[in-house]
Amino acid sequence: MAFTFKQFHIDDLNCGMSVSTDGVMLGAWAPLAQAKHILDIGAGSGLLSLMAAQRSRGQITAVELEVTAASACQYNMAQSPWADRCNIIHCDIQSFCQQAQYQGYFDHIICNPPYFEHGPKASEHHRAIARHTETLGFTPLLDAITRCLSPKGYASLILPIQSLARFKTCLNHAELYLVQAVWVKSVENKAANRVLLLLTKTQNEPCQHTELTIRGEDGNYTEQMIELTKGFYLKL
Repeated sequence: MAFTFKQFHIDDLNCGMSVSTDGVMLGAWAPLAQAKHILDIGAGSGLLSLMAAQRSRGQITAVELEVTAASACQYNMAQSPWADRCNIIHCDIQSFCQQAQYQGYFDHIICNPPYFEHGPKASEHHRAIARHTETLGFTPLLDAITRCLSPKGYASLILPIQSLARFKTCLNHAELYLVQAVWVKSVENKAANRVLLLLTKTQNEPCQHTELTIRGEDGNYTEQMIELTKGFYLKL
């Protein structure tokens, strides 16, 4: 499925990793403006990489395991205005983070990780890889972030609420600290069902908790959501 934003276009080329509201929120929210070297873990068709390129002047390195998605990501990067700042590497993040030149290199890491640890898998193989932790559990993900993140860098992620407890358990055993959490409600007056997370290697910042509501009870985007995403969505 193809999706056109104000400054770039995403075509998933049938890789099963199309544009999602989660991805757009994460790419628009992550504090990327000052980042010089950005790593996109599990890049899919390149949404977060291109959002990062639009919002910063940094160099973007995307890592993607699934071959069809990596091809889609390469294609979308090449068609974008920032092709000279974007690079896709087709490999698993566990191998990537072992390379000496990438350890402690990135001042921002962004990831919309697989999160379903149990339950039925998507029938389409590529989408199953994108959504399940079988190929990238939280512990190896946090290990990769720890290895690749610079001492004063940040990592931004988004998770469903039901995966947060397991993620925090893994985080307790990692050399990373949660400094910001945004509880995301799909609709006003409903319970939050997503959370945006900001991690760092230093614990000198107290964790800040805020909320974001995507739609009001009338079904329209809230002012919060409009302000967050107006640089990307065509109709905002």
